[in-house]
Amino acid sequence: MATKLRLQRRGRKNYPFYQIIVADSRAPRDGKCIERIGSYNPNTHPATITLDFERALYWLQTGAQPTDTVRNILSNEGVLLKKHLLGGVAKGAFDEAEAEKRFEAWKAEKLSEIRSIKSQDEEKQRAEEKARLAAEAEVNKAKSEALAKKRAEEEAANAPEPVAEEAPEVEAPEVEEVAETPAKEEAPAVEEKAEPAAEEASVEEEPAAVEEKAEEAPAIEEKPAEEEKPVSEETKDESAE
Repeated sequence: MATKLRLQRRGRKNYPFYQIIVADSRAPRDGKCIERIGSYNPNTHPATITLDFERALYWLQTGAQPTDTVRNILSNEGVLLKKHLLGGVAKGAFDEAEAEKRFEAWKAEKLSEIRSIKSQDEEKQRAEEKARLAAEAEVNKAKSEALAKKRAEEEAANAPEPVAEEAPEVEAPEVEEVAETPAKEEAPAVEEKAEPAAEEASVEEEPAAVEEKAEEAPAIEEKPAEEEKPVSEETKDESAE
């Protein structure tokens, strides 16, 4: 029976996941399998591979033929290299210890490459995350500026009428009061000072006039008294005669 190492599809739509199986070459792709020796997930970077190394090597040594995709997977995992080194040991080119040493050197180099790829992916992911955050910050800043501008325009549209009416009412009375109050305060002060002086003068003049009249009045009354004395004497003489 001819056997093949192939992939068996699993997973949901647009997210395929494969099983690495050993199956009869005449069996359908998703049909019955002889053995499942690993899995392959191409949705990650690098792809995630789990493999039973010894069973894959066994089936290769027994004549199982891998498909192209499975061959690439086995080569990436070192199964084909291990088979080649064991063939060299069988031919006597080198011993088994040398074969193991060469395989370990290749494995260490492969692991370093995988680590470098993963580190590059992580750096790229961090850079993308940083760029995404910066873009989001710029978008948020633009939105906040637009919102602040809109609010300012709304406030400006609502504010002009009350401000225009209140400004003259507040400023104009202050200017008028400052200009008029000194004049009103000084004018009565001058008039008050002038009026009492005039009143005092009239009050002083009135007693003087009253005194003069009082002095003149007795002079007028004395004249009739002097005139009456001779009249009385004549009358006395007439009466005596």
